Amino acid sequence: MKIGLGLYREMLTPDNYQFAVQAGATHIVAHMTNYFRGRDPQISGGDDRMGWGDCSEDTLWTFEELDGLVKSVRAQGLELAAIENFSPRFWSDVLLDGPDRVRQMEGLKRLIKDAGRAGVPCFGYNFSIAGVWGWTRGPYARGGASSVGFDAAAVDTSEPIPDGVVWNMRYRKGVPGTEPVKVSSAELWERLQAFLREIVPVAEEAGVALAAHPDDPPAEELRGTARLVNRPEKYDRLMDIINSPANRLELCLGSLQEMPGGDIYEHVRRFARRDRIGYIHFRNVRGKVPRYVETFVDEGDIDMAEIIRILRDESYQGVLIPDHTPSMTCAASWHAGMAFALGYMRALIQNAAALGPCWSMNGAKV
Repeated sequence: MKIGLGLYREMLTPDNYQFAVQAGATHIVAHMTNYFRGRDPQISGGDDRMGWGDCSEDTLWTFEELDGLVKSVRAQGLELAAIENFSPRFWSDVLLDGPDRVRQMEGLKRLIKDAGRAGVPCFGYNFSIAGVWGWTRGPYARGGASSVGFDAAAVDTSEPIPDGVVWNMRYRKGVPGTEPVKVSSAELWERLQAFLREIVPVAEEAGVALAAHPDDPPAEELRGTARLVNRPEKYDRLMDIINSPANRLELCLGSLQEMPGGDIYEHVRRFARRDRIGYIHFRNVRGKVPRYVETFVDEGDIDMAEIIRILRDESYQGVLIPDHTPSMTCAASWHAGMAFALGYMRALIQNAAALGPCWSMNGAKV
């Protein structure tokens, strides 16, 4: 197992690469979309928790940009594990089944081919219309550390998505009087199936894995649109659409735990055994939909040591990154939170490796 650090676009700097190395990380998961540029009051209603920014000026990332990212990461003694998320501008009509779908799919195929040439091994994505929406931020973690949570009773989950918005970002100007977007579960799965059947063969040839993030929040419906992977078994359905090593999971442990029902340990074991995990978001939560909060990695409902033991026993060799780590009260609140999570992860992995698999009396691994 390898430890990585996720960095947003504005954080892809030599100082943060050095911080990652010092904290024990060997890999970077990079976000190239600037989520909060040009914040749009129509999306957020003036409330920071309700929406993100404007990506309407985004242009498809070039080979030169991708190649430069890989080289800058390597220059600091790290490796790029993945790029996380396409800009909504790149694939709005793929998600919405709009008139520009064909052109956008050709752009995504070119992007994946260029990523392969540049040495980007994986692209994470979230096939969602509403995206990440409805969070609040508050002193939810230990000692009053700032974290995020979701309470369906505290937000209007039926609030329509403004025209020109997808995945919580504005990809074009809205047209007054346009009917709100509504998407059923059947429609969303049909769109995903068409997307994967077109893009996965391209990714496989390019040597790039596509890794699907589950829904967060994993509600049944949000803002008039269905959710896709809001139950662990729906990950199996996604993988079965096209059986390819390029069709993988961006396995978010927090999102899985937030989902109703099921045993997260058995699900993680099953996914690892199928060898279809692209990389892992290693985070912890307390509670499930319709109400949960994110916690420090060592204080939530998941036994994270057990997760590491399962991954060890199933010979998982991929990357784990901390995600949504609570901000600690100090001058470098984000870095402190990440340093705590990375140190905890490193200790869990070292301990699991030292102890090795556990064996039952009949010789079976347990």
